[in-house]
Amino acid sequence: MDEKEMQVFKDSKICFLSNFPPKECGIATFTQDLVNAMNKRFNPKVKSRVIALNDESSIYNYDSHVIFEMDKDYLEDYINMAKRINRSDKIKIVCIQHEFGIFGGEYGSYIIPFLETIEKPVVVTFHSVLPQPDNLRKNVVKFICDKCAATIVMAESAIDILHDDYGVPKNKIHVIRHGIPDTPLKDTGPYKKKLRLENKIVLSTFGLLSRGKGIEYMIKALPYLVKKYPNLLYIVIGETHPVVRKREGEEYRNYLTNLVKKLDLQNNVKFYNKYLDLSEIIEYLLATDVYIMTNLERNQIVSGTLSYAMGCGKAVVSTPNLYAQEVLNNGRGMIAKLQSPKSYADCVDKILSNPELKRNIEQSAYAYARSMIWSNVASGYLHLFNKVVKLREETTEKYPKIKLNHLKNLTDNIGCIQFSKLSVPDPSSGYTVDDNARALIVSTIHDRLYNSEISKELSKTYLNFLERVQNEEGRFNDIEYENKNLVETSSDAIGRALWALGHLTNNSSSPELISQAKKIFDKSYQLIETGSSPRTKAFTIIGLYHYYKKYNDEKILDKIKELVDSLIESYKKEATEEWNWFESYLTYSNSKMPEALFLAYNLTKNPEYLEIAEKSLKFLTNLVFFKDELSPIGQNGWYNRNGVRSFFDQQPIDASSMVQTYLTAYAITRKKSYYHNAVLAFNWFLGKNHLKQMIYNDVTGGCHDGLSKSSINLNQGAESTIEYLISRLMLEEIKKRLPIV
Repeated sequence: MDEKEMQVFKDSKICFLSNFPPKECGIATFTQDLVNAMNKRFNPKVKSRVIALNDESSIYNYDSHVIFEMDKDYLEDYINMAKRINRSDKIKIVCIQHEFGIFGGEYGSYIIPFLETIEKPVVVTFHSVLPQPDNLRKNVVKFICDKCAATIVMAESAIDILHDDYGVPKNKIHVIRHGIPDTPLKDTGPYKKKLRLENKIVLSTFGLLSRGKGIEYMIKALPYLVKKYPNLLYIVIGETHPVVRKREGEEYRNYLTNLVKKLDLQNNVKFYNKYLDLSEIIEYLLATDVYIMTNLERNQIVSGTLSYAMGCGKAVVSTPNLYAQEVLNNGRGMIAKLQSPKSYADCVDKILSNPELKRNIEQSAYAYARSMIWSNVASGYLHLFNKVVKLREETTEKYPKIKLNHLKNLTDNIGCIQFSKLSVPDPSSGYTVDDNARALIVSTIHDRLYNSEISKELSKTYLNFLERVQNEEGRFNDIEYENKNLVETSSDAIGRALWALGHLTNNSSSPELISQAKKIFDKSYQLIETGSSPRTKAFTIIGLYHYYKKYNDEKILDKIKELVDSLIESYKKEATEEWNWFESYLTYSNSKMPEALFLAYNLTKNPEYLEIAEKSLKFLTNLVFFKDELSPIGQNGWYNRNGVRSFFDQQPIDASSMVQTYLTAYAITRKKSYYHNAVLAFNWFLGKNHLKQMIYNDVTGGCHDGLSKSSINLNQGAESTIEYLISRLMLEEIKKRLPIV
């Protein structure tokens, strides 16, 4: 191997064999997005690179992701490339992105000598799976599947086709959906204005043009619609497919434009003859009221354009192809009859004339498509690759960049708003002590890490809120929205307020903020009760710990010991050989109880505190981890001793609490296992959960509100977002403060 080749291979572990931009085709765009998603999540421990397929007459200026190029119509290139890969110790696996037209030979048969020669494991992704194949197509596909360690398809119906028509064993076939960008569900207004489409009802279709697109049938449907909706505009976006253009020029586009003139629809149809980049596609989709899929191929098994539209929360009307019938099922879209303009018109009219139906379709489509965002697809690919050859742990320490964007959106001049509808704050939900106390912890840690003015401003807002809702006795109240009435809050919330206030006094660099926090804390100190719940005691102990670290007041230390002794008394009363816990049930934020004992041990060095802290945390750990995957106690039933534990309606607060507790335990004991468990618990937010989906939203900086058995709660309220941020900031803080060995 020459020096150049060694340099190219030194950082490569996964190689994708595919078309790649600037080549203009859907497979190229798909591969680019997948490689970017893989590298964003798993680079540098696993790097993804590309071997690009070229046409004989074309030269492309590829970016650095492409390590090699090969001529798709030159058989020897397939054999030589396989040998080249065999010589590399760095390349562990090859993933073929398969479409019949992108490989040379009849039905792409040139890939066969590549598979006969290569010695590394190979996984294939089929972008087309056609039923009832002729013998040659069947033999080519069967050979590919036999030679590959695993086969990926993008629809459940493709499994049956490969099994029934090609004889591929079902246990070799895996569904990983077509990827989509992570796009918030947004109103069309701003995007229509930007694209100069104000006051238009926008229908859109995008993709490379060819006769198989069937766009003429939607154009023929428009006369039925424009009578009722004269401001309707159908946008057809995309240039003619390069292969079609080479063969017949712009014949199909000219036919469509002539049809528009014939039907006198020049004011209702607009063509954009250009190849759009992803950001442009998303902008047009976000300006769209109804997306139209007109493809004539009934056996189409995947559609990137349809997937993108659903990911933008669009109501879709589609022809009855296999993919659309699967993903638009159960009210997620509408299916029109093939080649029926009247059917298209009826479906579009039904959606436009019924705003509630339109909204339900949009929300159902958007929720369904969340499993398709690229970060989830990348995790799915790595998970499958790891079954074939061990590349790396799926748990990652490559964390998202810290963003306060959504927290700032949730915060107004009163405080932190409780709920969001999707990512839009809902002021009618009011303001709670719980959320503003938690938010104060976020802003304090952020300020300590980054000495940020915005953090100090947020801290001031949350402190002012707590001061405003504290009465003369030191008790706190939540604020109702409508008339700003004060409603007395829970004992847990009082404990959290003391935790947040104590934490600020010990960690803020602002004398003004410390003085204000101390004043509020001191006023509520008299409310601390040993008779409160174990959870409230735990929150309070954490606040007292920080307050004591700041002021070294023996009265505070005595109060800590009093509360801890009461907590231990609860433990001894409830604990058995099989149930090492403080109560007869497990609900939310369970780990804060052992965390309080770790902190008390750190102050007193009382060995009993440490013993019970470790024993109870081990008990909880064994309950909520399964093969290194966190599964918090679900709020749909909790877990009573001798009962059945709930697994679903898992909440971010529980994952975050586990992270906080493990990091506290690590800081005090320096046992690496605690840090490792903190990382595992945090990965719950990043897709290491039973749905294999991201809970954190990297676009908004918010966090989704929970995880049910089969879906994610897409709202991004205060509690979820704040709890994510606390755990993320604590991970950042401990890496800077303590060596991780």
